[in-house]
Amino acid sequence: MRVLIIGARGMLGTDLLKEWTTDELIPASSRDADIRVPEQVHSLLARTRPDWTVLTAAYTDVDGSEGHPENAFAVNARGTENVARAVKEVGSRLFFVSTDYLFDGTSARPYEPGDPIAPLNVYGQSKAAGEKAIREHHSEWCIARTSWLFGAARACFPEKILRACETRSELTVVADQLGSPTFTRDLARMIRDLVRMDARGTLHVTNEGSCSWFEFAQETLRQAGRDSVRVSPITTAEARRPARRPPYSVLSPASLNTLGLRMRPWRDALSAYLKELREMGDLR
Repeated sequence: MRVLIIGARGMLGTDLLKEWTTDELIPASSRDADIRVPEQVHSLLARTRPDWTVLTAAYTDVDGSEGHPENAFAVNARGTENVARAVKEVGSRLFFVSTDYLFDGTSARPYEPGDPIAPLNVYGQSKAAGEKAIREHHSEWCIARTSWLFGAARACFPEKILRACETRSELTVVADQLGSPTFTRDLARMIRDLVRMDARGTLHVTNEGSCSWFEFAQETLRQAGRDSVRVSPITTAEARRPARRPPYSVLSPASLNTLGLRMRPWRDALSAYLKELREMGDLR
């Protein structure tokens, strides 16, 4: 099976290439095709003619999207539409990575794929537009919504916490947003397995369990042996971020479990992430 990975240089794309070794993978980055340019996307698909195309490329700067919505929509909406059209043209199936920020955070239970979406910020709106474009322009697709990604290939929340504690003895972290941290190594394996199963439809794919950013930071420092660093909780309002965030964006694993698939708890995934950092020499 030939699989085209668009966004192969990103955090998730890097781990996809590491975890997916038994099929013919074709890595592509913005150097190979700018997904904002239809002609470049069509040329890439015509050259590679994959059985599956996995689209991980995205504009992921949540706060930056508020000040520059045109950038978010150019990549996450129109870029996704360009890929969906080109993929359909060559007869490839499409796997798209989406986000928990499609929801407004008012639910009292983990979100299911069929729950109504109501994104609070430009980033979420642009990803929702990308999902809509896929449904309108292609019929053979799988959308995996995920959340709070962390991985060793790029800067991420736990890495920033560890770096901050090198120069500061006290940190403040938002405690009134709840979600599910997801390790990109685990997500990569799940994408691989879903593609091999020829999965279809919208799924929610995260590590099991949930926490606040404050609890995520505490657990990171505890597992890394940095217990001496004090972490104080603050509210979303006190953080003064440009983009609104859902106070609750936990995604239900039911759609994944129905397929006989399960992801490990986020704390176990965090342990694996820290072990990888140590092996890379980035954590002592």
